Amino acid sequence: MPSFLQTNAITLSLLIIYSLSLPSPTQATFATTTTHDEEAQQLGPNHNKQKLTHFKFYWHDVVSGPNPTSISVVNPPKKSSTSFGMMNMIDNPLTEGPKIGSKLVGRAQGFYASACQTDVGLLMSMNFGFLEGKYNGSSIIVLGRNMVFDKVREMPVVGGSGLFRFATGYVQARTHTFNLKKGDAIVQYDCYVMHY
Repeated sequence: MPSFLQTNAITLSLLIIYSLSLPSPTQATFATTTTHDEEAQQLGPNHNKQKLTHFKFYWHDVVSGPNPTSISVVNPPKKSSTSFGMMNMIDNPLTEGPKIGSKLVGRAQGFYASACQTDVGLLMSMNFGFLEGKYNGSSIIVLGRNMVFDKVREMPVVGGSGLFRFATGYVQARTHTFNLKKGDAIVQYDCYVMHY
């Protein structure tokens, strides 16, 4: 066999071997799937027992004064009785009691936006970052609809971090006080979180 044919045969053989080692187009190379038991072994001994934790705290939305915790970043594009289109960024204290000087247990960080043209309805997107006890450094994520004038508003917990990885659940919000003149609000939050 001439040498150029030998070289081409070797090259062709190497290409075939290489192509057989490549993943098939339907095989995802960036993801792996494990069973719940395998995942629990990787994440530690406490990960196979799901538990329910109930938190009760107060969310302080301070828009007035020299140090607001909630600031408007988008104003409504036109006069609207519902402030449709308004958006506020928040870094609101979460306290054990309704008074602003109560023990700080965390912070609500995120935004709320007026997303309803006919009622006062907000889209809430917040991380509740905890600062107290064994929950320090962990967070839960709330994302949902908040119809402000309803007595009780329910929004889903869509995830979390730290002790709340794989968290699910819901929160219930009840307005404790609302200052019409200043625009400040204190809202009681009851959070029911399923986690491992």
